[in-house]
Amino acid sequence: MGKFEFSRNIALVSHGGAGKTSLAEVMLFNAGATNRLGRVEDGNTVMDFEPEEIKRNISISSGFHDYEWKKHTINLIDTPGDQNFFSDTKNCMQAADGVLVLIDAIDGVKVQTEQAWDFAEEFNLSCLIFINKLDRERADFFRVFKDATDNFKPKPIILQLPIGSEADFNGMVDLVAMKAYTYDDNGKSTEIDIPSDMQDLVKKEREVLVENVAETDDDLLERYLEGETLSDDDIKAALKKGTLSRSFVPVLCGSATGNIGIDLLSDSIINCMPSPLERGPFAGIDPANENEVERSSDPDAPFSAFVFKTVADPYAGRLSIFRIVSGSLGKDGTFLNVNKNSKEKYNQLLRLAGKEQKTATGAEIGSIVAVAKLKDTSTGDTLCGESNIIKFNCAKALPLLISFAVEAKNKGDEDKIFSSLSKLLEEDISLSITRNSETKEILLSGRGQIHIEATIEKLKRKFNVEVNLKTPKVPYKETIKKKVRVRGKHKKQSGGHGQYGDCWIQMEPLPKGKGFEFVNAIVGGSIPKTYIPAVEKGILEASQKGILAGFPCVDFKVTLDDGSFHAVDSSEMAFKIAGSLAFRNAISEAKPVLLEPIMNVSVTTPDEFMGDIMGDLNSRRGKVLGMDNKGKNQIVNAHVPMSEFLTYAPDIRSMTGGRGMFTMEFSHYDEVPAQISQKLIEEIKKSNE
Repeated sequence: MGKFEFSRNIALVSHGGAGKTSLAEVMLFNAGATNRLGRVEDGNTVMDFEPEEIKRNISISSGFHDYEWKKHTINLIDTPGDQNFFSDTKNCMQAADGVLVLIDAIDGVKVQTEQAWDFAEEFNLSCLIFINKLDRERADFFRVFKDATDNFKPKPIILQLPIGSEADFNGMVDLVAMKAYTYDDNGKSTEIDIPSDMQDLVKKEREVLVENVAETDDDLLERYLEGETLSDDDIKAALKKGTLSRSFVPVLCGSATGNIGIDLLSDSIINCMPSPLERGPFAGIDPANENEVERSSDPDAPFSAFVFKTVADPYAGRLSIFRIVSGSLGKDGTFLNVNKNSKEKYNQLLRLAGKEQKTATGAEIGSIVAVAKLKDTSTGDTLCGESNIIKFNCAKALPLLISFAVEAKNKGDEDKIFSSLSKLLEEDISLSITRNSETKEILLSGRGQIHIEATIEKLKRKFNVEVNLKTPKVPYKETIKKKVRVRGKHKKQSGGHGQYGDCWIQMEPLPKGKGFEFVNAIVGGSIPKTYIPAVEKGILEASQKGILAGFPCVDFKVTLDDGSFHAVDSSEMAFKIAGSLAFRNAISEAKPVLLEPIMNVSVTTPDEFMGDIMGDLNSRRGKVLGMDNKGKNQIVNAHVPMSEFLTYAPDIRSMTGGRGMFTMEFSHYDEVPAQISQKLIEEIKKSNE
């Protein structure tokens, strides 16, 4: 048997604050992988080591560490639970074979728990549920189990029942082995008799469990219906089969910080979760013909892997973290980057253990390893041997939700901003950096305000670049509503040759989104052909600065229909100036109006917040286009002005207790209502002064 049959890759996922990092800490400690038990509150856990994580007491980036448990290697991926950093969670879940979903015993299922569950379904990953914090005040196992049952498919099934509740919680009954355990302060378990006051409940829940697992196997179900008592081995085999086929999801319970039930949880990971061999195949395409193909976890197949995470280090360079799907790697060598069609060479293979990187002599299917300083490789790329090539379908980043303008605090750092942020973008694909040509601002976009702030802190720490964050300027535009005919004449005499250009233009509105159109209607040579492009150029350049608030003018047509010239004093420059004067004269008479960008917005919210969301969208001048149902959530589609939506990320979080989500993308430009337009123009002119 290969080593990979005794390994498990497990992603810990949940809403923020459910206790993933604390759980990882105690699992590692119990197994002897670490020699001290860190605490999130003290900022000394193995998995959260970045200063930005310690400051906020949250996971910002996924952490990796393995431990040995009963001759098995369990690789933990501790993912972020905060929605600001949930793109990293999705990315890293692809590399797992199974998912351990934590649910807080007080708060129950929350929005990021639901989103992580959706990712597990998308990647077809087997799941376990661990109801954590049962020793806390107001903890309620059955309320949270019902919450999970109401929200999740496949159905959760109970494997363990808690003994005691809140401060008196001190153990559990294992419904498979039909044994009870209590725990001391050091996490050491003692087997006890099943408490007498739990006998009826245990008997009832054991029957439900046996019935659920028997349904995964026709032979087993027949024996069960005929009244045969199923053995523990029968139940264990059916339990694993049902978990792997996603027929159900086993539910366990305990307390990470109290170290209660953690040993049984590690046992269940081994007994219920798939090895790399048992995980389903990975989907991809054949680059030669773009056909869809699959790659199974075959140790004898050619090497293939995908990069699911990148870490940017100003000293060590870029660290590419990848999951091996098939074949194996030696401690050094070369492989092909399929996406970039380039050969990459590595001279050291690394395994990650918290912030430490340990040299590896080799790696096989299921291994999560890293190499440094690959020249072309980035997150989402496929690595392969040069035979039997595949390109894996890697997860896309979650939508960007908020943007800030960034400007250098120190003079001379302007150029460093773009290059340093670009390096941070290599490790965080849920960030985007753009330069807005209209507002001349550098825009940093991400998943939320905390996401952007943590990025700015990292920028200072890693690259010593300090920036100020500002609300981005809205890229307004101007247009006209009336057709006019005007003259633009430039005449200047200054000794010697003078300057003379004279043109008549008609200016009229065009339909929305049509831009600029120029028509030459000169007949009889009133303006020579050589000067006509100069008139157009003068109009175009002048249109970059409208007269209302200095924004570009769009969606208008100019017809050049008459003019005059001077044989000596006319020139291209003179006609260019005449064209710009004609534009200025025309726009002031043609009823100029201000246009604003309108965003296509999709808001997902639980039913109970629907009234607040609708009222808020109305207050932002939103126009609701339609509504859909998705499970217990409602989806509202609307058009909303960009200016009203710049701060929506923290606002929706506040309105829905973190349970609402939204996406937005540019739709079109529309006229700013007159009552708002005048006030806006005054504010813009004042700020420009």
